[in-house]
Amino acid sequence: MVYIAMVTGFILILIGLYGALTNTNILRMIVSFSIANTGVNIVLVGVGYMHGRTAPILNEAVPVTEAAARIIDPVPQALVLTAIVIGLGITTLMLTYAYKLYEMKRTLDIAKFSELKW
Repeated sequence: MVYIAMVTGFILILIGLYGALTNTNILRMIVSFSIANTGVNIVLVGVGYMHGRTAPILNEAVPVTEAAARIIDPVPQALVLTAIVIGLGITTLMLTYAYKLYEMKRTLDIAKFSELKW
């Protein structure tokens, strides 16, 4: 199960990077970055998973004395939640920037923005 998540995550990262590097449409580039971000989150979840352990909730099912050996470390899960929120904010910022570029030039083709080139 963990290997499927890791392979899926790396495939999504590669698809996202390929799309971001080969597309000239700004919206397609933003979608590609979002796909790569999702792949990174899946890989982080796969790295944090440990087979045979339970959620980090201490109750009657998991005594405090056995907690270190029976629960999963919650830090990777917290990092993934933080990465999802940051990814959403960055995607919103990229979409806003694309909208402003479209208002100025009436196109989303990156090749048409000649004044941004060196």
